[in-house]
Amino acid sequence: MLEISLTASIIIIAAFFILHWYSSLFMQSFFHHRYAAHMQFRIGKVWEKVFYIFTYLSQGSSYLSPRAYAIMHRLHHAHTDTEQDPHSPKYMRRLTVMMWQTKKYYMKVFKGKIDIDAKYLKNLPDWKLLDRLGHSWVSRIAWIAGYTVFYVFFATQWWMYLILPLHFIMGPFHGAIINWFAHKIGYTNHSMNNTSTNLMNVDFLMWGESLHNNHHKNPGNANFASRWFELDPMYPVIKVLDWLKIIRLREKVQLG
Repeated sequence: MLEISLTASIIIIAAFFILHWYSSLFMQSFFHHRYAAHMQFRIGKVWEKVFYIFTYLSQGSSYLSPRAYAIMHRLHHAHTDTEQDPHSPKYMRRLTVMMWQTKKYYMKVFKGKIDIDAKYLKNLPDWKLLDRLGHSWVSRIAWIAGYTVFYVFFATQWWMYLILPLHFIMGPFHGAIINWFAHKIGYTNHSMNNTSTNLMNVDFLMWGESLHNNHHKNPGNANFASRWFELDPMYPVIKVLDWLKIIRLREKVQLG
């Protein structure tokens, strides 16, 4: 362990955690959710590969296949809060149960062990080699070892290691926050036949993902904000990437 002060250690560990949190969440929201699942914008094949690599680097040990994620998420929208929903709190009594059941369902989708209607398989990104790498135990263990070594070098207090496990499951943890709490608490702008809510007060942690009720109202809209006081921080990023012609934003669909 390096000889560093407690203050420096806290700053380094906090910066590393924040970087991992927001970079991993960014790729899940931007690439998995808004692009792969909903095709709210177009990405050329070269840039698609670039974003795949960014996804692997940011998610690390909790890498999620954009293709498998997109299929499962499309099924969630098609069957929200029914027994066919891959992750509905309505049918799962605890958060941990929902996370485990979601993980098992996701792996069945990833391995092709579930018959999926063809309409959910259209226009999916696919990079089998990177998906195999990201899901391999060699890769996952290597990332876990890397996170742990970082903490060994820079953590000076035992309690700092308590947040280390979050690095290991960062991707699924982000998904669980929305899939559970944004169907349990919060406010609604749009009355629908599901339990989706908005969690605007914690959205500074979630890149716009917690505006979940708005998103369920119109999944094709790249801007999850609906009211004057709401802000989707991902949308300006999408607009800039569109301006730079890295992506091509589809015509905006107004929320009803």
